[in-house]
Amino acid sequence: MKPELIQSAYTAITKHFIQRGRAPHYTELAQELGLSPDTARELQRVAAESVDFGSCWMNHDTDYIEAWGPFSSLPTHHLVSVEGIQKWYAV
Repeated sequence: MKPELIQSAYTAITKHFIQRGRAPHYTELAQELGLSPDTARELQRVAAESVDFGSCWMNHDTDYIEAWGPFSSLPTHHLVSVEGIQKWYAV
């Protein structure tokens, strides 16, 4: 896959976390980037694996994003609030 497409996926997933407080499903990523769901599913895996320090990963045996550093899709003890609004969890 082209590096530009991998970067676009990484950025789209990060923005989704910021805006909605959760990871996108790969079908949402597909719609955002104008790709087929199968391509988006593979692309999110490639984007997660491209991070050197291992802060992005999928939930075990699924295609669901568990963590996308610094964000977590699963509730953690690390709550993140911005201007009094808490809708994020950190890794």
